[in-house]
Amino acid sequence: MIEKLEVNHFRTLDALLRSANISAAAEGLGVSQQAISLQLKRLREILGDPLFVRTGHGMLPTPYARLIQPHIHQVLVHINGIPLPESVTPEKIERTLFISATDYTQKVIVGKLIRELRTSAPHVKIIVSDIEASNLTRKMHQGEIDLTFTSDGYVPEGLISEPLFIEKYLCVTSNKKVEFDGYLPLEKLVENDFIVVSPGVGSLKGSADAWFETQGFPRNVVVSVPSFFMAQEYLKQSDLVGFLPSRILPCEGLFEIPLKKYPPGYQVVAAYHPNTKSDPFMNWLLDRVKRLVPISI
Repeated sequence: MIEKLEVNHFRTLDALLRSANISAAAEGLGVSQQAISLQLKRLREILGDPLFVRTGHGMLPTPYARLIQPHIHQVLVHINGIPLPESVTPEKIERTLFISATDYTQKVIVGKLIRELRTSAPHVKIIVSDIEASNLTRKMHQGEIDLTFTSDGYVPEGLISEPLFIEKYLCVTSNKKVEFDGYLPLEKLVENDFIVVSPGVGSLKGSADAWFETQGFPRNVVVSVPSFFMAQEYLKQSDLVGFLPSRILPCEGLFEIPLKKYPPGYQVVAAYHPNTKSDPFMNWLLDRVKRLVPISI
């Protein structure tokens, strides 16, 4: 029956135990004596004990009431100690933050966020892992991951996405045989072999292939790699061309191939479980992320 106790029951019983008087308990709680009497009746039903007996000098707690008095007090101490959202200050927070992110978002977002947390929330520890795709929703629900930074197309159903910015692609290569006068036409660009980035599952089909086909110039993809930073290294060591996010460029050893038309960019997002909406620290954190990363460059 204990599970039927409500917060008001604890407060009523605590007031009665301290004052041993219905009138004084009612005054202290700012309610009527009738309300206290009704609460006491309900408490007796729930706990199966009279709790108080009348004497010539007022109300005397039963042995059981005296036994549970410190427990009642402790429950109220914990309840009253629950901080309100506006009282949560980052510098006092002690917790571990679990972030899942692509190599690209680790570079352009997570690094800045770690620097911010070291100053504003120094007691927060951070664990960063590579992007989780297949089990992201389950791991977030179980609290194994708090926040993920990725592109909108990789956020599974059941999670909330906060748009951060639109990333655009630039075309780069190390192949000095690629010549252009001002701009390289698409029909000349597709004469080269391409490298694409396919995180998670290797595929020779890149996100821009459909765009090239609609332009009437299908491209030839010959290499697929799991990350943009490995793509940079392979581009330096080959005659391939590729599209990389503008925020990780320029890159030593690569030069940009200017185009008149570019494949569409992608939305970078912060994704989290719906339960996070009730977490004051996470709300503060998301606000800081939006301030740290400019919408455009």
